[in-house]
Amino acid sequence: MAVLLGNHRCMTKSSPVRVLVARLDSDGDVLLTGPAVRAAAVGLRGRPTEVTLLASPAGAQAARLLPGVDHVLTWSSPWIAAQPPPVRRADLAALALRLARRRFDAALLPTSFHQSALPLALLLRLVGVRFIAAISADYPGSLLDVRLRPGVDFDDDAPEPERALALARAAGFTLPPDDDGALRVTPPPAVSHLVEPPYVVVHPGATAPARAWSPGRCAGAVEALSAAGHRVVVTGSPNERALTALVAGRSGLDLGGRTTFPELAGVLAGADAVVVGNTGPAHLAAAVGTPVVSLFSPVVPASRWAPYAVPSVLLGDQSAACRDTRARTCPVPGHPCLDSVTPAAVVAAVGELAGVAA
Repeated sequence: MAVLLGNHRCMTKSSPVRVLVARLDSDGDVLLTGPAVRAAAVGLRGRPTEVTLLASPAGAQAARLLPGVDHVLTWSSPWIAAQPPPVRRADLAALALRLARRRFDAALLPTSFHQSALPLALLLRLVGVRFIAAISADYPGSLLDVRLRPGVDFDDDAPEPERALALARAAGFTLPPDDDGALRVTPPPAVSHLVEPPYVVVHPGATAPARAWSPGRCAGAVEALSAAGHRVVVTGSPNERALTALVAGRSGLDLGGRTTFPELAGVLAGADAVVVGNTGPAHLAAAVGTPVVSLFSPVVPASRWAPYAVPSVLLGDQSAACRDTRARTCPVPGHPCLDSVTPAAVVAAVGELAGVAA
């Protein structure tokens, strides 16, 4: 921390420490970084902080909901994005100029286990950031001031929020005693014009098809939940309208494409429970404290990516052949890890969770 506190930029006790937190993947990943962002926002040895979150276009809307974020910068990273843009000198030069103008004192790079923080660390060094902390399995040379090694400095199977918090702590940023480290977003808007409680949400879509329950199973669950006495709301993005219409059928209220991201948070906040795959809205539900029935495909480990710090029921075969493959499209015919789950199992899980406060 001496490097940070001795930064060349003239600082007084009242001047903020300018901190960059970079999370360059999706909305769900950004939400999981929220507790670390709040730690950075608390301040540093009596000095206030000003936190900027560098997010991808796929994560910016979540970044704007995180408590503690003062500014959001958006950039698509060629080494992080699932559909990466080509590497262009002009793009990197433009990003470098934007970062240099902000004159950051410190940067936190809380990447996931399959990502490298070092390309961004190099760019940050070149624009004058003197204190950089990151998680890195690879030797960083002079690129990092604080390096956390997965499996050495922390449990590599730790939940993603705890992984990011470990990095923040190592850099000198800690949550206050009254912050339990759960996921949070700023208070969502009222959504009474869309739906009134009580209801259960079914969110059938996922950015990776391997993580989605089949549409027919989702539709069957909506019918079964309705038959069990639940009012069912089906949510989805504008490009999922055909899917949500199919899943809602005649039994559910179709809100596909009808909510902004903050409004989606409001709809999830009002639900008794949310039925969703391992995708961004599962973490948004956790961030508003709503219990989650998690249809969890084991292509990534549940120990890292399951709904965090809320009551949840995990459904799906966690020992299936697709386990830990990180496949985006199911490699096994019939999608057995999720399609082995029945609508009746979902009804039972909702019955277990409905009305349970986080």
